[in-house]
Amino acid sequence: MGNSQSSSLNYNARSIRRRRSVPILSGISLGCASAHSSVFSCDSSQEISHFSLGIDEKHKKYRDCSSEDHPSSQATLRSSNVAYVPAADSLGAGAATGYEQFLRDYPQYRLTWIVDSLRRSDYRRLSRLGETYVDYMGGSLYPESLIRVHTEFLSENILGNTHSVSNSSRLSQRSADEAREAILLFFKAPPEYTVVFTPNASGALKLVGESYPFTGGSNYVLCSDSHNSVHGIREFASRRSAQVVYIPSTHHGGFDANHAKTLLLRNRPRAKDAAPCLFALTGLSNITNSKTPLSIVEYASSLGYHTLLDAAALAATSPISLIETPVDAMAVSFYKMFGFPTGVGALVVKKSFLKQLKRPWFAGGTVDVVQVPGHVVTRSREIYEQFEDGTINYLTLPAVTDGLRFLSAYLPFLPMRLWCLTDFAVKALSRLRHESTGIPVVRILSRRPTNRVSAIGEQSETGSTISLIFSFPTGEMIPNSFVEYAASKKSISLRTGCMCNPGGAAAILGIEDHMEQLYPGVTLKDFEDVVGRELGVVRISLGLGSNFQDVWDVIQFASIMACEQSRNPLWDSWTEASGIGQAI
Repeated sequence: MGNSQSSSLNYNARSIRRRRSVPILSGISLGCASAHSSVFSCDSSQEISHFSLGIDEKHKKYRDCSSEDHPSSQATLRSSNVAYVPAADSLGAGAATGYEQFLRDYPQYRLTWIVDSLRRSDYRRLSRLGETYVDYMGGSLYPESLIRVHTEFLSENILGNTHSVSNSSRLSQRSADEAREAILLFFKAPPEYTVVFTPNASGALKLVGESYPFTGGSNYVLCSDSHNSVHGIREFASRRSAQVVYIPSTHHGGFDANHAKTLLLRNRPRAKDAAPCLFALTGLSNITNSKTPLSIVEYASSLGYHTLLDAAALAATSPISLIETPVDAMAVSFYKMFGFPTGVGALVVKKSFLKQLKRPWFAGGTVDVVQVPGHVVTRSREIYEQFEDGTINYLTLPAVTDGLRFLSAYLPFLPMRLWCLTDFAVKALSRLRHESTGIPVVRILSRRPTNRVSAIGEQSETGSTISLIFSFPTGEMIPNSFVEYAASKKSISLRTGCMCNPGGAAAILGIEDHMEQLYPGVTLKDFEDVVGRELGVVRISLGLGSNFQDVWDVIQFASIMACEQSRNPLWDSWTEASGIGQAI
């Protein structure tokens, strides 16, 4: 009839217990640093053990994926026993000198040596393949140890559909329960929260939008500088006669806090039992680099709003505490946070808020009893199951648990590390000039780093994204599609376009007036014809695996764009390729 299993059945199910990861600093010796080199050193045979996983003694006990288990990687690690400053041969031509100056300007970067060790142990494929990856906002890179641990777990166990009661199904269910617990722990969620698994953050946002009880008199308040998946909720609101209210973006993205509070106050629910109102907030813009003060959530809640946080971009590099920021619901994607698995996201949500949502349909996995023919439907007993359509992605959920444990070890170091790299990149790129005219090579449009982050645990007021456009010596914009093509030829992975954030893009590009003139059926080509150029930006975004070499490579690429002799051959090749790398 539905999806319930017979409660009287009690098979001997495999039990899975994953030991908490060993302390991240265990096994690392900090040697005496030379006064000249200021280097922390360690024995490479005592590399960080990223995972410590285990199951019942009746079944295989999993050891951490250390170098002892992988002789080939062990040989690589022993070739460099320096845990902090990369050896000279690990930096490209010219980068070593630049790195020395970088450390003088950003001495606090030394405190993040543990992430350099991670880069050598888990991202060796970048140097092996010669690729510079600066699209972490599009998707983080998975650490190799996470894949090894997960692959071993799958190869040594049998997992079945969670809607059954077999041993294999119970193992899957326990893995799912463990993943929910790990998510709640990672985000410091109080007991009133639960987790709904979704395909991604967009799926989590859609789940709220389609189920929220909008009605005439309701208001949906959101920021212009938001992802399309946040904008898309307005379709559900409008169809139910709710009003959509936008908080305008500043010229550098984000919003003015006082103006936002004024709009929230003006459009608040008029009484406790009045039509419900929803406020959706973007934690970190994926194009303007604006980080929103989460304190506005408390203000909106005090006015009677339900609050929804899009944390897809924010969660990858900034700690989030649902104790300090008790939003009603929060959307995340795990591939954005640690690269694997794709196809799994979550809605971290208050149970009381879920009870107010009204699903427009039911499906396998969400119901207990269905009358056929008829109209009687009894929803699943667990409230989160009522929102998980069909079978959850149970094969990848153990990787979510492991990935969160992995990220939690490095997350405290990321705000300071990424602030240093981003600030250095912004300043270096801003100094580049065309020799013939003195015109800047790039124009940085996104919000620049502001407060100096000097200690582990401090948070930056911005993210680690740089949105820019390149210019010819005349000052005319170099097409983004050419820049993307040239970057691919130089083995640099970046992104161009509007990043699914039309409001933020319009703000930093200064085309908000053009945006107001759009009409039903307009195409991107129509829009670009009116503006007179390609729309969008070139986006450089840093993340978990980023290091100085990545930033240096981006700066060298920008220098190529500044030199006619090096730029013209790429231009000719791009022209002949007839549209490859077209920005969308």
